[in-house]
Amino acid sequence: MNDTAREIESGAIREIEPEIRTLFTKVVERDPREAAKMLEPYPDEFVVDMLELLNPAAALKILERFESPRRQTILATASPETNQQWMRNQTYPERTIGRLMQPPLAVFRPRTTVAEATEQIRCLAGKAIITYAFVTDDQEKLLGVVVMRDMLLAQSNQTLEQIMLTNPFYLTPEMSLTDAMRSVLVRHYPVYPVCEKTGRLLGLLRGQMLFEAEAIELSAQPGEMVGVEREERLTTPWLRSLKFRHPWLQVNLFCGLLAALVVDFFRKRSIASLRWQYSCRCSSVRQLTLGCRHWQFACAG
Repeated sequence: MNDTAREIESGAIREIEPEIRTLFTKVVERDPREAAKMLEPYPDEFVVDMLELLNPAAALKILERFESPRRQTILATASPETNQQWMRNQTYPERTIGRLMQPPLAVFRPRTTVAEATEQIRCLAGKAIITYAFVTDDQEKLLGVVVMRDMLLAQSNQTLEQIMLTNPFYLTPEMSLTDAMRSVLVRHYPVYPVCEKTGRLLGLLRGQMLFEAEAIELSAQPGEMVGVEREERLTTPWLRSLKFRHPWLQVNLFCGLLAALVVDFFRKRSIASLRWQYSCRCSSVRQLTLGCRHWQFACAG
């Protein structure tokens, strides 16, 4: 069971029906194509609930494996926030922050009071885990972040702009996973806001998903050298695995044969050179011996 499956057991994803919990473990262990086939018989509402539990990038890959009509019905069944976020994430390249964004639900205006925000967060808590509250202006530009501890200790009539942390750190959707990891190296937050370069809030990224995606990225690199697909799992059918790996195996065999031929060529050259040197030495010894004998005969005569 991988880290995503353990997330259920640790309680990070709460109030999951037993059927979804069991199927979720099977889905995360399969590649997107097989996962889509597994979810095909289930109703759209069930598929949406399952995809919302997954890493957003993994959910998009599975969603893209459905036929176009079924994919459209699934998108129509999802909540407006989730639908909009999925459609937005699809516009960004793979292995970028934009693919991992989740919809920011706890978004408020600066003049919202603590009491009003608390009441809304109570309603949102049943849909997702709320870690921070984000404060934006009318143009959705991120102004600050409110920590739950500060909201708990604040007076109910205080406004969020009075207790928020201004100029918060944020990631941009175009950033690669590697660049994002460098940026958060000394900023270990559970959630990172994702904004445009102008500061407009687009989504949020959970720190666990960022580190998980980077770990998968690093573990997939050695396999690519021998034709292992990034989405391949232990449960991937062997015919499909052979389809991707067989050409690379042939290339490796050819390179090995070429290296052996080169070694054999130089080995034969070396042996021939040694034989020639040996024959030259033997010829010199014979000539020297004959010369000595002629000299001895001449002296004797």
